This record gives sequence, structure tokens and C-alpha cells, in this order.
Amino acid sequence: MATDTDFSAVAAAPAAQRCGLVAIVGRPNVGKSTLLNALVGQKVSITSAKAQTTRHRITGIRTVGTLEEGGAQFVFVDTPGFQTRHSAALNRTLNRTVHSVLADVDVVLFVVEAGRFGPDDEKVLALMPRGEFSKPVLLVANKLDAVQRRADLAPWLQGMQARHAFAEFVPLSAKKDADVQRLLGIVRPYLPEQPWFYAEDTLTDRSEKFLASEIIREKLFRLTGDELPYTSTVVIDKFEEEGNLRRISASIVVERDAHKGMVIGNGGERLKRIGSEARQELEKLMDAKVYLELWVKVRSGWADDEAHLRSYGYD
Repeated sequence: MATDTDFSAVAAAPAAQRCGLVAIVGRPNVGKSTLLNALVGQKVSITSAKAQTTRHRITGIRTVGTLEEGGAQFVFVDTPGFQTRHSAALNRTLNRTVHSVLADVDVVLFVVEAGRFGPDDEKVLALMPRGEFSKPVLLVANKLDAVQRRADLAPWLQGMQARHAFAEFVPLSAKKDADVQRLLGIVRPYLPEQPWFYAEDTLTDRSEKFLASEIIREKLFRLTGDELPYTSTVVIDKFEEEGNLRRISASIVVERDAHKGMVIGNGGERLKRIGSEARQELEKLMDAKVYLELWVKVRSGWADDEAHLRSYGYD
């Protein structure tokens, strides 16, 4: 028979801590990076309408509650959109990143556009671990705000359930905080009971240097639109920290001289704007003064050269 002392011990026992890796996967342009930023509560992954915006494994961390309360730490991993239309070395590298992430995580958020499911979505779904390697896969139907008739989702959902044994179905808009909070609550029970991986105030495992290259690349894509091919990247040549000042020198790498002209613009106007917008966002992100210097360099064929990819930081 349990004694009063036994009950006191149970009452005093700390609540279980939860912590786990959560992959965010899907075809390009379904809103994965926007969802990651919303889940973390701060921008850690760049966004744009151009496919292949996310090229690296980006980790965003959200901690809810405290150690004493037995809170939960969500370690979200944003992945590149799985590539099906190009076969360059860059695309093969991005797809390897997706495969490696799925092998490591505890839970998978499979993101699609609500009411839509095409051949590219099907190819990503086919990557989901099955059998003894299976993981809980939650179907996240994003961009719900773009659906005109919610009643149309019912037959679509039935079709999705026939495709895979999803653990949960979560319709939402990544732009609505209430939806994001609801998703956190749904994911939480799937996290293993184990100590946290990171300090409570950690938001990402990426360095300021890496974030600088990503922010510059985001502005590059946003301000060039469809003019500039996806085979463009940003390399940080110098990153120096002097108290509350960051001195950054970066190269925008393109494949052709014509692309260089697109980036520079008339009288250098476009390059100046890329630098200005990147600097302003970096100052907010780093809470520091930023001196940013940008150059444009031509490296023909870099996106299909394994050595160049490694030197530019692609795994």
C-alpha cells in the first residue's frame, strides 16, 4: 500500500522534459521556410517565390515552458524542396540533404498546399520512411487561407488518407499565429521524453556568418525575380566582429557575364539595393551595426561542379 511519503515523492517529481527533431519536408514553394520561421517565432530561414530558396539544412529551435515545468524543445529542420526537374550536382546535393534529414528525425511534417497534390508532392511522399524505419508523419495542409471552399477539402483529405497512414491532419495558414500554436500543441506529444539539446534561449544552430550569406541571397532572389537563374549563390569572403560592429565582405557568384549585369543593374543601382536591404535586415537580426561590401563574380558551371559546391559550403 502506498504511504503519504510515497505520494509526496510523486508530487515533487519533476515533469518529463520532451525534446525531438522535427523535419519539415515538401516540394519547393509550399511554404516550408515561412512555416519554420513562424514555428520558431523569428526568422531563421530565408523565403522567396523562387524555387530552391532553401539549399541547406536549417535548424530552428523553439522551447516552450521551462526545465522545471518539464517543458518541450522542438528542434525543427527545414529542408530544401525535393528537386525533380534538374539533374545538376547542386540538385543532387539538395536531394541528399532531404534523405539524410529523414533518417535522423523523430517526427516529419509533410507540407503541401491545402487542396492540392501533384506529381512532385507524390515524389516527396514516396521518400517517407516506412516499415521498421517509419516515423510519425503529420500532413500539414498549408495556405488554407487561399482555399475558396472549405467543403472541398473533405474529399481531398479522404484521398490523402488513402495515400499514406498520416498520424495527424493539420490544415493551417503559416501566417496565422493561432494556427502555428495549434500545430505546436499537436506535435508536442510525439517528441521523445529526454533532456533538451540546446539552451532555452537558442533559436538556431547556424552562425551569424551563415545567416549573413542567406539574407544576402534572399535579397538577391527577391530583387532579381525570374531574371536571374537559380544557379546563383553567395559566399562570405570576410566576416569580422568588432564589439557591436560586423564587417562583412561577400561575393555573389553567377554563371555568366550576362547574369552579372542583371545583378549589378543600371549604374549599379540593383546591387546597391540588394546590399542596403540585406544590411538593414542583418542589423535587426544581429542587433549590431553592419558594414556590408558586395562583389559580383562569374564562375561558369559552378552548380554542376562537386568541388565548387563543397568550397561554397554545400554538403
